[in-house]
Amino acid sequence: MKTLDAPILDRLIDPLGRMLTPDVARKLVHYRFDAATQAHIDKLARKCNAGDLTDDEDREYATYVHAIDFIAILQAKARAILRRSAAAK
Repeated sequence: MKTLDAPILDRLIDPLGRMLTPDVARKLVHYRFDAATQAHIDKLARKCNAGDLTDDEDREYATYVHAIDFIAILQAKARAILRRSAAAK
């Protein structure tokens, strides 16, 4: 399964990271999918690993993977903001 090119995505969302306040950064760091969504993603992941995804499921799972990559990069930026904020105090 293809994933997003993290260095390119990182460059594109750097300006977003600079807009995060410490309060928003804390919320973003703690963001998680709801239990039902996470269970569905886990089910798709198991089916993907077994090679049992339908074409529709494959597209759906790829969308989740891309979204997770994007969120992970934003969360990394948020953690960096919180580290800098703590160091400045």
